Amino acid sequence: MTSFRFAAVGDNCIDRYRAPLRQSYVGGNAINVAVQLARLGHGSFYFGAVGRDSDGAQVRRLLLANGVNVDHLLARDTNTAYTDIDVTPAGDRIFVHEDFGACAGYRPDAGEIELLKTMDHVHIGWLDDGGLLRRALSAAGVSVSQDVSVNAAAADLEVDGLSIAFGSAGEDETSAERLTGEFLARGARLAVVTRGALGSLASDGAEVASAGIRAVEVVDTTGAGDSFIAGFIAARLEGRALAACLEAGRDLAADTCTHVGGFPQEPQSI
Repeated sequence: MTSFRFAAVGDNCIDRYRAPLRQSYVGGNAINVAVQLARLGHGSFYFGAVGRDSDGAQVRRLLLANGVNVDHLLARDTNTAYTDIDVTPAGDRIFVHEDFGACAGYRPDAGEIELLKTMDHVHIGWLDDGGLLRRALSAAGVSVSQDVSVNAAAADLEVDGLSIAFGSAGEDETSAERLTGEFLARGARLAVVTRGALGSLASDGAEVASAGIRAVEVVDTTGAGDSFIAGFIAARLEGRALAACLEAGRDLAADTCTHVGGFPQEPQSI
């Protein structure tokens, strides 16, 4: 297997599962993608910010334990981001409260942007920079993806210049097709949309591919979408066919659904 150099930029958080679990796990779109890529055997770098607190120390420990480079993990004088989560008996998550903490306003500096330009691929998670990093990397010809579904502000929702735009349409095939078309029309070179239990859809305008789900006993769906992204982009850089990339994402996402949290880790009590 060819090993690539990937970077994930943006959000990390502490997923705090309320009663009856009363446990916390490290998560966040960008950090989950970084860990999963490292677990697949690739060089993985994480660029983001944590607080100078015990949660921030836990983020750093787990990244290192999973083989992710943390040279560009910034510590800031605020709290590490966190999300309070309820889990239904069916394993679905309900997000009760979110605090972006150290992630809010985070930006890679000029030197880090130059380093990001040397990567084989850069994935951007939640990043409230109005698209500055996306535009800088795409202008430099860097292969770059972003999960638009984790952003909210209009300025952070644009997809022009993205090599791969990821989104979520829920279990609605019509909406998935419409969102795929919108991503391509707005300048993404490849659109990939997840459809819940219906699987996923991808198109570059010339080719359309889809994949169903892989049935597993669901424990928790946290981070499954992030694992899908990691599996997809790794397969894409390996040169696999579009349908095979969807299947690689599907299989990694299915594995993630069999445990609590976005990647295997020992929970912390809260």
